[in-house]
Amino acid sequence: MTKAGKSITAGLQDALAYVQGDTSRGHAQVVQVPVEVDVKAIRKRLGLTQAAFAQRYGFELSSIRNWEQGRRQPEGPARVLLLVINKEPEAVQRALAG
Repeated sequence: MTKAGKSITAGLQDALAYVQGDTSRGHAQVVQVPVEVDVKAIRKRLGLTQAAFAQRYGFELSSIRNWEQGRRQPEGPARVLLLVINKEPEAVQRALAG
């Protein structure tokens, strides 16, 4: 077996052991997603109108407006996407261009 194959096998064995209760062989990573995201600041930093931002990243224009005006907050998956857009907008564009 190749070195990469051995590494993958070891990782899978660690994951299985962890699921079965053996926490000595690995650790779970807990991701903290902020409750609030400043959509307007992200959009402005990218220099986009509300309509252009919505179209580029697949959001409803009404959602952008509601978020920016404080009537609603983005739900979990949208918050995650917005955080990724904030840090790596080009990567999101490439992924969506598929």
